[in-house]
Amino acid sequence: MAQEINDGNFDELTTKSGKLVLIDFWAEWCGPCRMITPIIEELSSEFEGKAIIGKVNVDENPGITTKLKIRNIPTLIFYKDGAEVDKIVGATSKSTIVSKLNSLL
Repeated sequence: MAQEINDGNFDELTTKSGKLVLIDFWAEWCGPCRMITPIIEELSSEFEGKAIIGKVNVDENPGITTKLKIRNIPTLIFYKDGAEVDKIVGATSKSTIVSKLNSLL
């Protein structure tokens, strides 16, 4: 299951985990977000131990959303060594996300 990320644990996970981190910024009312939710859940199992796969509900975590200037959802942001290294805005295929994850590992 994808890890719930919030305003309180965001910095710790992205800067101190020492792992590749993929964060899905989403909302319950967002149709495209609901389309990729099963993909994110599958990836959290498939990449367990290799990467942290998490989700940020933009409605419940306005601090992160504002800080990162998230304007469209879903937005997938990839972090490595505490820095943003890639981003996908909008719904996309599992193969695209897997390719990005593998290239960053």
